[in-house]
Amino acid sequence: MSAWPSTGQDAGQDTGAGADPDAGADTGLHVLGPLEQVPVGEGRAFAVAGEQVAVFRLRDGTFRAVSAVCPHKGGPIADGTIDQSEVMCPLHQHAFELATGCSTTGAGPLRSYAVSTDGGGNIVLQLPKPPAPANPTQ
Repeated sequence: MSAWPSTGQDAGQDTGAGADPDAGADTGLHVLGPLEQVPVGEGRAFAVAGEQVAVFRLRDGTFRAVSAVCPHKGGPIADGTIDQSEVMCPLHQHAFELATGCSTTGAGPLRSYAVSTDGGGNIVLQLPKPPAPANPTQ
């Protein structure tokens, strides 16, 4: 089920209709491409700013995003089976809440990400802003 973005776009850059070219640097927003690249009930893996992220399109049409690599044995989370609230790793059946990344079966947690859609029909992922550099006192 997982696939790298097939749009030819670098998923780590803000591209696509209506995207602000400077938005990624300031807000952590990354346009991943058209909604259609993630079919309803499935997931896809994306490389975004050096991170592997699994994006899922739930049966109600909403999107969820978590780390793409299972903390147990490195399984491909985007290939997992989903329902409305959980994804199950295809390797060893560890389950994770899609909203929080918390494991319901005792594995370590996945990182969860804010994901939405824009007016141009694209999936938009928000990565957390990195911490501000410390200001050395002089």
